[in-house]
Amino acid sequence: MKLKTIAVLFGGNSSEYEVSLQSAGAIIKNFPYDKYTLYMVGITKTGKWYHYQGEVENILNDTWFKETMNSVSISLGINHGTMIEIINSKVVYHHIDAVLPVLHGKNGEDGSIQGLMGLANIPIIGSGILASALCMDKYRAHELVKSQGIKAAKSFVISRNGLNEEIYDLKFPVFVKPLKAGSSYGISKVSEHKDLKYAISLAFKYDNEVIIEEEVIGFEVGCAVIGNKHLEVGVVDEIELSGGFFDFNEKYTLKSSKIHLPARIDQKTIKKIQDTAKNIYRILGCQTFARVDMFLTPQNEIYFNEVNTIPGFTSHSRFPQMMKAAGYEFSKLIDVIIEMGLNNESNISK
Repeated sequence: MKLKTIAVLFGGNSSEYEVSLQSAGAIIKNFPYDKYTLYMVGITKTGKWYHYQGEVENILNDTWFKETMNSVSISLGINHGTMIEIINSKVVYHHIDAVLPVLHGKNGEDGSIQGLMGLANIPIIGSGILASALCMDKYRAHELVKSQGIKAAKSFVISRNGLNEEIYDLKFPVFVKPLKAGSSYGISKVSEHKDLKYAISLAFKYDNEVIIEEEVIGFEVGCAVIGNKHLEVGVVDEIELSGGFFDFNEKYTLKSSKIHLPARIDQKTIKKIQDTAKNIYRILGCQTFARVDMFLTPQNEIYFNEVNTIPGFTSHSRFPQMMKAAGYEFSKLIDVIIEMGLNNESNISK
């Protein structure tokens, strides 16, 4: 029986290009080759697509693009469900049963690639267009989740036109963030009004809108969620900070912070966090897998922070570690996610 072909997309025109390479490399190393055929598509920082057939180590060390490769495009014509490969001016069609985009941030996690694949009639393993776009938009995700009775920090959005006067109603310290970015790029913690201008200009380097939100007193907790109709959750983790906030350097070096797995929280509160994570996942329309980040206050109140619809996926990343603690070894997790994506009703209908 012919194996189904799964395309794994990596790289991308995003500030999180390097993070994508590490996640994709780990997935490719643990890919269930006995059940599926792997079709790798590398996307350069400038947005060029190539069919990559080389060693995974070249992805990890970012030399994959130096090899001679065939360019790839997505078919939007009569050959739905295919990727077109151009080889010496000849066109070759490759049927793709589903795409697993390992593209963090802009153009990968914001609904763009999900929309493109939808037009090409290629099923996506993960959240669809609406959920992806919503989860990347921190302000609108907060507003929707708050409308369902879940707390989130008070916040405002500004454009490049300048500061919104309502910002002055916020209590310092505040966090200044690009509205749609990940891996804590462009985020600043601001304690005084005089430092807002610089923090806003930094955030604007990563997006055309900026969200400014009040600090939630407490600590961050995270919960991995997998599934479509039936949801499973991973073990809740806890981020312990010695100071500052969980910025890009801390996320990938843990120089002065620690991640506790399981979180140092009583079982009743853990269950509440897991139930809230599942609720947020459903409210925002997530599918197959995501990581839901929240804050826990000293009064045991839960505040929604954000959802990562394509979380970090190295073997030591938070999402796989949460699921490992729940009984899913890394290779098994990849296998289960692919199967869930293929069996998702929204994909089957295609």
